[in-house]
Amino acid sequence: MEPTDIRNPDVFHKVVDCQWACPAHTPVPEYIRLIAAGRYADAYMVNWHSNVFPGILGRTCDRPCEPACRRVRVEENNGEKPEPVAICRLKRVAADHKGDVRPRMPKPAARPNGRRIACVGAGPASLTVARDLAPLGYHVTVYDADPKAGGFMRTQVPRFRLPEEVIDEECGYILDLGVEFIGNHRIDSMRDLLAQGFDAIFVGSGAPRGRDLDLPGRQEASGQIHVGLDWLANVYFEHVKSIGKRVLVLGGGNTAMDCCRSARRLGGSDVKVIVRSGFDEMKASPWEKEDAMEEGIPILDYRVPKTFVHASGRLTGMTFERVRAEYDDKGRRKLIPTGEPDEFHPCDEVLIAVGQENAFPWIERDVGIEFGEWDMPVVDEATYQSSLPHVLFGGDAAFGPKNIIWAVAHGHGAAISIDKLLNGDDVRERPDPFVRLQSQKMGIHEWSYDNAVSPDERYVVPWSEAARKLDSMSTEVELGFDPATAWKETQRCLNCDVQTVFDRDKCIECDACVDICPTDCITFTFNGEEDVLRTRLTAPALNTQQDLYVSAPLKTQRVMVKDEDVCLHCSLCAERCPTGAWDMQKFLLQEVYAGPGCRSKPAAKEAA
Repeated sequence: MEPTDIRNPDVFHKVVDCQWACPAHTPVPEYIRLIAAGRYADAYMVNWHSNVFPGILGRTCDRPCEPACRRVRVEENNGEKPEPVAICRLKRVAADHKGDVRPRMPKPAARPNGRRIACVGAGPASLTVARDLAPLGYHVTVYDADPKAGGFMRTQVPRFRLPEEVIDEECGYILDLGVEFIGNHRIDSMRDLLAQGFDAIFVGSGAPRGRDLDLPGRQEASGQIHVGLDWLANVYFEHVKSIGKRVLVLGGGNTAMDCCRSARRLGGSDVKVIVRSGFDEMKASPWEKEDAMEEGIPILDYRVPKTFVHASGRLTGMTFERVRAEYDDKGRRKLIPTGEPDEFHPCDEVLIAVGQENAFPWIERDVGIEFGEWDMPVVDEATYQSSLPHVLFGGDAAFGPKNIIWAVAHGHGAAISIDKLLNGDDVRERPDPFVRLQSQKMGIHEWSYDNAVSPDERYVVPWSEAARKLDSMSTEVELGFDPATAWKETQRCLNCDVQTVFDRDKCIECDACVDICPTDCITFTFNGEEDVLRTRLTAPALNTQQDLYVSAPLKTQRVMVKDEDVCLHCSLCAERCPTGAWDMQKFLLQEVYAGPGCRSKPAAKEAA
């Protein structure tokens, strides 16, 4: 293998598994250490810089960071249920305890730059574009059909999960940058919007249409059958204040979980979730399923809906076919009927939450925007541009339903494209991130961070006793960590961003680091092809998703090979090394967003 070039920012970035997995690349260990130090406002601003909505995401994020957390891998042999660090809920801690951060927010631009940007939809993608561009002098106008900004964060996420005041606060930080918000204004013609002479248009209108089920009985019993997304919005706007006692929720995603839990609070005493797939294959986040079941809602899997049963124009129940899953040699699933009799489930109302669709009836097909498969606009995955270069798409409107953190990442990327496009830059040339490696050495064998590995299991976020009554749509279920518990949870973080950096010129090949390593992740051996080398290490490196750290040849022509997958970042190798060949260096990666830093050097100088 070739020696690892640690000058490549991806080398150590990939070792920080949580940050690597986060679409917005939030520096997770950095803000966790700040929380541990009681510096909540600093932790909040680290989050705000990258993910824009710390308080919202601290309650609703799909947490791609947590399955990637190293803590799971190093605990998997030490317990029945290894758990990641509660990264998402620690984010909420920073938001809950930060105090007043308004003086630390960017100020509106002192001078406009004369460029006008329109954002269609006031969800997380559009608001991220506005946040990145407004301080640069762009006049950003955000249009939304609803009276308040926030998009689906406001209208589809129930208040018992996400309080209104949190949405108001974090949307307000963005609108206070001089962003023009025009609510109660639905854009119904792209041609008319283009005619207004905006320098760029960003479409972040989400995937606003919930899928329906065209089954026998759907039309006859339509008064008691609701599309979940529309129903949640009607609940938010208080057009719906109650529901029947017996409710069936169809679907296995997070929208289905929000529907069933909302139905319990609006009077449903017998609420069931019924899903086609197996329980483990449901798209809903594991914790969302757990919360629903904690509230007494059973989840019945492998049942395919067949008919809506009705009498005298009213719904009386549904029939379902029992199925099982079979997989071919390529892992593709097929649902096979079991042959059991169809099941009948009585109900008063049904909520359909079987997916979301994009709807672009307002984009005329002759304005120059190309549409492709599934009647979706053709969007460049790197630049977010459509076939009209100054019309960009992001969030669910670009690539279909995902989640808030992906919409934020798209917003950052689209803002870079807009800024580069309007400054004559090559839009496809993306800025390198800001990277810093800084030694944490305080003495010969001491480092400035706490390297003890806490044995504690993941702490549980307490629930509100008032919320357990299930009689209020506005009482928040989770209370969040108090500072003392938050501190204990921060100690479970392994500081993956404090890297073990090896200096082969100082190494005397004494193997002291090999002897002391608690996970056997360091080996001195002769080089070879990666697939063979992985099998010859002190402990075989089986996870090919994580790279090996390989040195240049040492004096004996052996190489140092370190399996980055299971390293604890405990610094024992550096403490034991008699020559200082190992150093603990904190790695910080921050993405560069729209502005002079994202442009080519001539443009940056000109802008300066």
